Amino acid sequence: MALDFTLDPELTPQLRAGIIDLWTDVSNAGGAVGFVAPVTVERVRPTAEKQFAGVADGPDRLLIAREASTGELAALLFFENQRFELMTHWQLLKRVMVHPRFQGAGYGAELLAEAERIARGWGLSGLKLTLRGGRGLESFYGRSGYKEVGRIPGGIRVAPGEEYDDVLMWLDLR
Repeated sequence: MALDFTLDPELTPQLRAGIIDLWTDVSNAGGAVGFVAPVTVERVRPTAEKQFAGVADGPDRLLIAREASTGELAALLFFENQRFELMTHWQLLKRVMVHPRFQGAGYGAELLAEAERIARGWGLSGLKLTLRGGRGLESFYGRSGYKEVGRIPGGIRVAPGEEYDDVLMWLDLR
């Protein structure tokens, strides 16, 4: 199987709903994308709409991946501009998601490779992302060339007494 990528797709109501559904499914499967399961579409929608506003109004960008044989929305990420002149040479990857049905098929690595290809085309010096530590994500991103450059112990509290490190990863494109 393979993915078809689209950068800056039109945020139609259908695509917005598909992204929110994907985000909800990823969250409910234990994905660390801003929520703790169980979560509903209604809970995800306000956060998603804020993320969509950054794309619709600029300067953020959206990369989606559809499963090539079915056209089904399989994965996505947002490129977030830091909106600060001294940081225009890099971008933050946000909400890196692969639908649970497609996890383990290499789609996450394909998505990151496409993001890197795009970022290099833009002439960026690097890509940054943050993740919830203790879930094996450090090694996943490490296989795509990202290096851990910072860690805030217990920086993410998902419930009283349940804290995870907030990990900063960097992909140097220079």
